[in-house]
Amino acid sequence: MAARVTYRRKHTYRTRSNQVRKFRTPGGRLTVQYKNKNVKRLRCSETGQYLNGIPRVAANKLSRKQRTVSRAYGGVYCSKEVQNRIKRAFYNEEMKVLKQAANAKKTKVTKKRKN
Repeated sequence: MAARVTYRRKHTYRTRSNQVRKFRTPGGRLTVQYKNKNVKRLRCSETGQYLNGIPRVAANKLSRKQRTVSRAYGGVYCSKEVQNRIKRAFYNEEMKVLKQAANAKKTKVTKKRKN
């Protein structure tokens, strides 16, 4: 039969946050050591790729500088997705300019016809 130990904290249920392992001290006592939760690697919220340069540590244990990568959307999107977003924004602006030019040309033509 396994030796019994008591929890050292008040939380007594065997939940995900209260995992323990039995540990024998150098003095011969059997006590418990609390296990830390495993942290999954961060993923890009668009493509699902793993984000490089960000450690697998709970976010509240890191400073802001360590939680991100130094670019726009650093700890949220992968580099490819940021590139795609920049391109998409650029193309949208180009389309707006082209539409404005086309509308200006149309209005010029209609004004000439009226006169």
